[in-house]
Amino acid sequence: MILLKQFSAVAILGFSLLLHGNPACALGIGDKVQHIELANGLKVLMLERHTSPTISFSLCFKTGAVDENSGTTGVAHLLEHMLFKGTKTIGTRDFKAEQKLLARIDEIAIQLDNERRRGSAGDTARIALLAQELKKLQEQENALIIENEFDTIYTRNGAEGMNAGTGYDITSYMVSLPSNRLELWMRLESERFANPVFRQYYAERDVVIEEMRQSYETKPDRLLSTQLLAAAFQAHPYGRPIIGWKSDIEFLPRSVCEEFFKNRYSLANAVVAVVGDIDSEQTKKLFERYFARIPARRAEEPFISQEPEQRGERRCEVRFDAEPQVLIGFHKPTFPARDDYVFDLLDALLSNGRTSRLYSQLVLTKRIASSVDTSNGFPGARFPNLFIIRAVPLKGVACTDLEKAIYAEIDRLVRSPIPPAELAKVKKQFLADFVRNLDSNQELSHTMAYYQIVCNDWRYVEKSLAVIESISSEEIQTAAKKYLVPRNRTVATLVKEAHNE
Repeated sequence: MILLKQFSAVAILGFSLLLHGNPACALGIGDKVQHIELANGLKVLMLERHTSPTISFSLCFKTGAVDENSGTTGVAHLLEHMLFKGTKTIGTRDFKAEQKLLARIDEIAIQLDNERRRGSAGDTARIALLAQELKKLQEQENALIIENEFDTIYTRNGAEGMNAGTGYDITSYMVSLPSNRLELWMRLESERFANPVFRQYYAERDVVIEEMRQSYETKPDRLLSTQLLAAAFQAHPYGRPIIGWKSDIEFLPRSVCEEFFKNRYSLANAVVAVVGDIDSEQTKKLFERYFARIPARRAEEPFISQEPEQRGERRCEVRFDAEPQVLIGFHKPTFPARDDYVFDLLDALLSNGRTSRLYSQLVLTKRIASSVDTSNGFPGARFPNLFIIRAVPLKGVACTDLEKAIYAEIDRLVRSPIPPAELAKVKKQFLADFVRNLDSNQELSHTMAYYQIVCNDWRYVEKSLAVIESISSEEIQTAAKKYLVPRNRTVATLVKEAHNE
């Protein structure tokens, strides 16, 4: 799974409210969440909630698409796939025999990739022979493999919501289990990250290429987002797709995946959040028993280019057999900048619900759009990001006319103060929305882990409510005037084009 959108700062508010039940009370969370750090650097957050006999786990690594090197894009996402393939003891009938096959598979696959990489100059006869040899070796390997054993074990033990996701900023592994299966999770997950085996690698690489075709190349929303990011970020890796570029993935050797794991999957680069029906003291002992055995390893920090200031509007278009739409992105800072919180409110003001400004004007009143939405913090939050506006015109309405109407609403926002009653309503509305979205143990555990990773301190949640409540109409106007300007925007338009044109 690919994470396309991370939490916004607003999610913190819902988390605070869930713990306290009162918007005015944002202190004392630290008394409820226990925090330990193992000698190998793994940070563990624990929150006892005895409302049901279940436990939710979120294990997150501070690594994603932004940490990849040029030429190896997509490795973070491919690695996520490989970490479900098992270990030296899980997913195999005979690892010693399998290990010999893995070395031979690598040898033949690399030869095949090198020949195919030559394109029309490649030796077709040699390619056919190598492909046949690789297929035979993979069939031998498959005979030694127990397919999807991680999934089978978890399912037999009552797991729900087992999933993983790769984003630009983090990679997450999540599951919920009955509370009497706490030690099972410890056994499986410590083994997953201590002794992974990247079996069936080249077959899974083909799976990812097919996922790229189905999820990126044939979906207009994804195509448009990909082009917008590529235009908006010229230096920063936010401009590359999470799934990677096809020319990188199709020739990515297993050794690159293993090296990325070695460099970025240090437990010092990870956070586990455990929420639910636990005994914290018992849980601490189990973490020491199972995870402390994994050796300490320093995570390699890649150099990431800083995006220079944009000095003029950028425009691009995607021609595809789909209904037109327009996507507009404005550069802005990320947290802890106060302006990031301002954009959370601006997001809610413009598109949260039928009474929001863009929806009420473009969809209900002027009837020139079938849908309109905004989002703060796209595509990630570890680095400065975008505030985006996505709109779909009604049939017969030009994207240019819809764009003008959007900019007119921005101008109105800049010129006229937001009435106090409207601002108060917006704050109350999105607080309620996020409380509803975070009322499960799984959402709580992922929120805690996410902010520990991205902000280096999950207690960031305690500070956020007061900041949001203190934001004024004037601050929103000032931010709109500063950031929502032509020189700072990138516009991507989807133009309908029939297949036979």
